Amino acid sequence: MKKRFLIVFVLMAVVAGGLYGYQIFVQKMMGQFFAAMANPPPAPVAVAEAVLMAVPRTLEGIGTINAVRQVTVAPEVAGRISSILFEAGQTVVAGSVLLHMNDDQEKADLEIYRAQAKLAELNLNRSSKLVDVASPRSTVDQYRASLDEARGAIARTEAQIAKKAITAPFDGVLGLRQVNLGQYLNPGEPIVTLTDLSELFINFTLPEQTLAELKVGQAVVLSVDAYPLKIFTAEINAIEPQVGQETRTVKVQASMKNPDNLLSPGMFAKVKVSLPQGSAAVIVPETAVDFTIYGDSVYVLRVPQDAAQQKNEQGEALFQAERVYVKAGSRFDNKVAILEGNIKAGDKVVTTGQLKVNPGAMVKIAPVDGLAKDYESIKDAIPNE
Repeated sequence: MKKRFLIVFVLMAVVAGGLYGYQIFVQKMMGQFFAAMANPPPAPVAVAEAVLMAVPRTLEGIGTINAVRQVTVAPEVAGRISSILFEAGQTVVAGSVLLHMNDDQEKADLEIYRAQAKLAELNLNRSSKLVDVASPRSTVDQYRASLDEARGAIARTEAQIAKKAITAPFDGVLGLRQVNLGQYLNPGEPIVTLTDLSELFINFTLPEQTLAELKVGQAVVLSVDAYPLKIFTAEINAIEPQVGQETRTVKVQASMKNPDNLLSPGMFAKVKVSLPQGSAAVIVPETAVDFTIYGDSVYVLRVPQDAAQQKNEQGEALFQAERVYVKAGSRFDNKVAILEGNIKAGDKVVTTGQLKVNPGAMVKIAPVDGLAKDYESIKDAIPNE
């Protein structure tokens, strides 16, 4: 019994000692953890310099691109197609024949009218020589009227024949063919679209409050989803004199050249009308501003007052991150104007890496490559990135 009791006592002592040692180990590790949290290593951040500049003023709107000259080619008279002389997507010049409609009957009528005109002219010449001698003046007038009538019939028939040769009214690019050889066409039935892409209109609307700042000749910049990295320029050429009663907006039209034919009618466009520049303000990159429901803020790098904290062991310059609450103004070109806040031109603001920065924490300016690697390690924790 004594031997069993001794074994149990030893086992209990070993277990108790193990638990005590584990508690000491946990307390030691927690102490090290909180010590590290109290003095975390400087976080690498990317920075940019705040600048003082005049704030560009623009009016933004949504518009649609239209062609200055665009038409659906259609016949004026009825007839059956005898030949098609164009291909879809072809570039044509004004006067190019696109298709012929059967005009055999009109050509036959033309020969008849020409013969009648010739006969009327001969009779008129004979009767004119014998007027008041062997031919009464009324006969001369009758032959002259017959000649005029025949010439009118010739002109009318020639016009009908010309209308059966469908031509391009201006230079442009043809769309998809909508007819086939041998098809019977009625007046106004579409054949093909023709679009002049060399010059375009941009039609857009702006609120009526902007009417006082609009004028013909103002510069317009626009972008389209098809070319997100390109900026196109135009110029206001017309302003609707009436304000829409239902929408309270004013219609504006700008014109632009399209030498490379990059833009097409019907495209959706984001439009900005340039206005005279506003007053100067401190400008920072848009990524430097933390927009929250509690207010907008920016991390500004300050030089530590303690000289020992200005560099780390590797000799890298260290800064203290100060959170500055600001009032953000207008945004343009991925920049933000700061209307209020303790930021001045020349201050370095954090543009990337704010997630690892706490107010008052020490940070270092990271090279671009190093920051990119660091970003890869935290991007999964960034929502909607």
